Amino acid sequence: MSERDQVGGTCVIHGCIPEKLMAYAASFSHVFEDADEYGWDKVSDRIDWHKFMTAKDRAIQHLNKLHIQHLQEAGVSLIYGETRFLDSHTLDVGGHQITANKILIAVGGEAVKPEIPGIEYAITTRQMFEIKQQPQHIAIIGSDQIAVKFAGSLNGLISKVTLIVPEDRILPGRDEDIRTTVQESMMNNGIQIFCNTVVEKIEKVQDSLLLSLLGNEQDSITVNTVLSAIARVPNLSGLNLEKAGVQVKQGAIAVDEYSCTTQANIFAVGDCTDRPHWTPVAIATGRAFADTVFGNQPRTVNLECIPSALSSRPEAATVGLTEAKAREKFGESIRCYSQRFQPLFDTIAEPEQKTLIKLVVDSKSDRVLGAHMVGEYAAEIIQCLGLAIRTGITKKDFDATIGIHPSAAEEFFTLR
Repeated sequence: MSERDQVGGTCVIHGCIPEKLMAYAASFSHVFEDADEYGWDKVSDRIDWHKFMTAKDRAIQHLNKLHIQHLQEAGVSLIYGETRFLDSHTLDVGGHQITANKILIAVGGEAVKPEIPGIEYAITTRQMFEIKQQPQHIAIIGSDQIAVKFAGSLNGLISKVTLIVPEDRILPGRDEDIRTTVQESMMNNGIQIFCNTVVEKIEKVQDSLLLSLLGNEQDSITVNTVLSAIARVPNLSGLNLEKAGVQVKQGAIAVDEYSCTTQANIFAVGDCTDRPHWTPVAIATGRAFADTVFGNQPRTVNLECIPSALSSRPEAATVGLTEAKAREKFGESIRCYSQRFQPLFDTIAEPEQKTLIKLVVDSKSDRVLGAHMVGEYAAEIIQCLGLAIRTGITKKDFDATIGIHPSAAEEFFTLR
């Protein structure tokens, strides 16, 4: 099955699902390191890259077949081809015209590379899941969660990793304690991080790539792979949205709370809009669109307090306000409760990293405004806390809750 025949978008084909599978594969190296301390013989710490990529492709193909099956069972016709608008009701799909009363745009986003000399030698995150050989030494340009995910996973797969960050630290916009803890853990795991650094140019030298750097004590590095993970933008090229009367603002399709564009019969959801670029957001707004337009049940989606996770090594997750954002909004009434502790697993194994948990609380109302975690199972724990925070849980509610022992999650209910 070629990519043009696949469904599921970025998440399924070359986004969160294969990223998570890569994170799973990477996690074994850390378990193997500690196996002997738990009584097991040493296990090989080398991965068969081809075998992993084959297994990953097989899993993606399975998901694609399931999605196609569900669409067919629902009576949906699948038509493949590059698409452009001819007018507000007419599309050209691979040379064939289709007319519709209502049209939904869900074309997602695409990776963009920075404009620097030699950037053609760099690959994007899409290509990362297509390369035939494991990188021996990879330079990753970027600082957001995508760049950090790949850095942590590839390090776990025993590639040498250098992360080139233009800011003073990784994960801009996240809670400061999360940023610091994740970066320290990555460096302890052997990842080289160059902060306040930009790539001036990339040159091919025989079978290697030479990166000239600005802002770092080391003015150049030589690697065999460069991954550009700077940014993603809405995938609007070639759609001819102007012919349909659909307005684009700051590179994204402008929509109202019901996902309606500036053309009354055309709607848009997902990463092609200016909403948060998360798969669950696209799913939620897509369902709300269907209920509103075809189900006679008008509804909108509350985009506040969206949980998010970093599926890498270390794992991290967050929901609600960061400490900085909470102080901007509520001032001196903000109190933070946090704890760093050694996971139970490390009482026998060699300690690698501390688990961090943190609650951001408005002391006037006692309401919990944010929860943040770095450590194993962070995504699963924060997902559950997300519901509690959305419904107005207080710090007293946390204090009155009895936790499951022994677990990392119980520590959220013992913070004082």
